[in-house]
Formats: sequence, structure tokens, C-alpha cells
Amino acid sequence: MRVHTFSAMVVLVVGGCAPSYSQQFSKDSLAPYIPSPQEVVDRMLSAARVKPGELVYDLGSGDGRIIITAAQKFQARAVGVELRGDLCKSTQARIKELGLSDRVRLIHENMLKVDLSPADVVTLYLLTSSNERLRPNLEKYLKPGARVVSNDYEIRGWTPSGIVPITAGGVLHYIYVYEIAAKN
Repeated sequence: MRVHTFSAMVVLVVGGCAPSYSQQFSKDSLAPYIPSPQEVVDRMLSAARVKPGELVYDLGSGDGRIIITAAQKFQARAVGVELRGDLCKSTQARIKELGLSDRVRLIHENMLKVDLSPADVVTLYLLTSSNERLRPNLEKYLKPGARVVSNDYEIRGWTPSGIVPITAGGVLHYIYVYEIAAKN
């Protein structure tokens, strides 16, 4: 746990030193734009046990690396939800360039306003406080058996089915894996 706290501090320090990250973090945004390293993306999708044809939602999709990887490496369908217009535009161009438009789409919207009920897997790289704000939507929309995978930040009040440590770029990350239980 001490290492996780250190990891979170590193992210905050990096975010504080990088003006482009902090400038893009607004009251409507739930986290600054900090891309997950590709090794972490691969491990998140593996930890979520993504199967061909499943639907992966990435909340705060940024440059689209998770949704693109889900389609290319896991043969999944994917939906990215991104608030920043510039990222939506560049990611949409990349999806088209890669010929993935039939399996990958992007929604330019606040993630708190999106219906997540079609999702088999939801990926997150948000802050713990942001995960807390998002948690009611996850509980409302996700069906039993859906998986939620969070890079570095837990979802308080939920018990992970697994915690996967991975070092990428010299930084230790923790991937929290949750599975939605049947509703009583």
C-alpha cells in the first residue's frame, strides 16, 4: 500500500509539473489527460479477460489507445468517451486511418452522462475521487458479470477481484479489477 501511495504521488507531481496536463483539468473533467503506458493498457485488457466481440467502454479515452488496442489485439468492439474536443478529433482520425470505424466509436460527452448498460468491460484511469463520482453510474448501468478495470486508483467501497501490479517506464502501477455481482 505504501508503494501505491507513492505511485499516486508521482502522478500528481508529474501532473503538477506538466502545464498541458493541469491546464486541461477543468470542473467538467474528472481527471487530467495522462496517457496510460501501452504495457499497462495491454495488461488492463488482459486482466479484464476481454473476449472477441465483447464491448469495451473506456471512460476518458484520451488518445484512444485503449479502444484501439481492444479492437486490434482482442477483437472486441469499443466505445471511447472523451470530453475534450481536440482529443476526439485526433482519435477519430486515427480510428478511421486504422480502418477500425466498424468496431470502434467515440462519444464526445461527459462520462457521467453516458448510458453504460451495453458495456461488458469498462476501463478507467481517473482519480479515486472521480471514481467515487462515477460509481453510482457503474452500479446503475452495468449488468452482472461486467468487469471494471481501473489503472492506479481504486473504487472505494468495492472489493477488487484482483489487483495486478505492473512496472512501466520505471513506475509501479496497480490495476484494480472488479466484477459486477448479481443484483439482489
